[in-house]
Amino acid sequence: MHSGKRFGAFEFMMWTRRSIYALTILAAIPTVLYFCGWKFLAFPWQPIAIMGTAVAFIVGFKNNASYSRLWEARQIYGAIINDSRSFGYILRDALAGKNPGKVKEMFMRHYAWLTALRFQLREPRAWENMNTPQFDEYARKYEIPERTSKLDDELKNYLSETELQYILSKKNRATQLMASQSKILSEAYTTGEINDFQWTQINQQLVKFTDNQGKAERIKNFPYPRNFSSITTYLLLLFIVFVPFGLLKEFDKLGEGTFFEGITLWFNIPFSLLVTWCFHTLDNVGEASVNPFEGSANDVPITQISRTIEIDMRDMLDEADLPPAITPKNNIVL
Repeated sequence: MHSGKRFGAFEFMMWTRRSIYALTILAAIPTVLYFCGWKFLAFPWQPIAIMGTAVAFIVGFKNNASYSRLWEARQIYGAIINDSRSFGYILRDALAGKNPGKVKEMFMRHYAWLTALRFQLREPRAWENMNTPQFDEYARKYEIPERTSKLDDELKNYLSETELQYILSKKNRATQLMASQSKILSEAYTTGEINDFQWTQINQQLVKFTDNQGKAERIKNFPYPRNFSSITTYLLLLFIVFVPFGLLKEFDKLGEGTFFEGITLWFNIPFSLLVTWCFHTLDNVGEASVNPFEGSANDVPITQISRTIEIDMRDMLDEADLPPAITPKNNIVL
């Protein structure tokens, strides 16, 4: 997540510079050929403008869908924050006087669940963008904690060695941690440490965690539909290629009868670049938001949120040695 006021203009230029180089070449080739006498390269601008309208609609649709996925992901983690706090004080008040050790154990297992979940959500998928040069280069400005540390080392801080090895042997570690919470809760109910009402309250919180985990996994494992993504890419590419051809004659006529006759043709290069850069960058902005857990600069800050929850819950137990909050690096926090 970008925590600054805005992305700087220079940042945007550097982020899209590869596109700028390619778009400049695409604009320069027909302009030079037209100047050399290939006048037949000048296409009518009207059909290209119609194509541009279609591209604007489909790119806008894609960006709306991308934002919806991003916002839903943030809502999911917002619910996890609220439910974790509720889980913390309900569990503390139900068991603190009877078995404070079990309270501490379940709190630690919840931190482990948050850790396992964020590691699972950061696992790469084939359709994500972090393996492209544009996104990979920008990622050097900040840290992706799940890429710089190992899940084993993180879970050691919360689980016993026996439970750690058991959890690591499972495929979906987060699910198994929540299953362990349910098992411990059932044992507390069976031994009479909690009553029917308390068991129901705490169990409802576990169900909510499982529900939110499933929602996050749905976004992670189901990409923006490939048919919509593909047609957007193809139409955008066609539009970008044809724009310089459609403006050739217009810029050539612009200087007729003036001192600039023959010169205004070269305005085709910067103006075509400007138009195509706008469309291409809008598409890139959508791509930067469509996968909200991949590790891009626009991701939901699930690592920071998990740390915030841990701090809040440790504070409920009056622990003095709280972990530090995660702060932005170069205005980016994950």
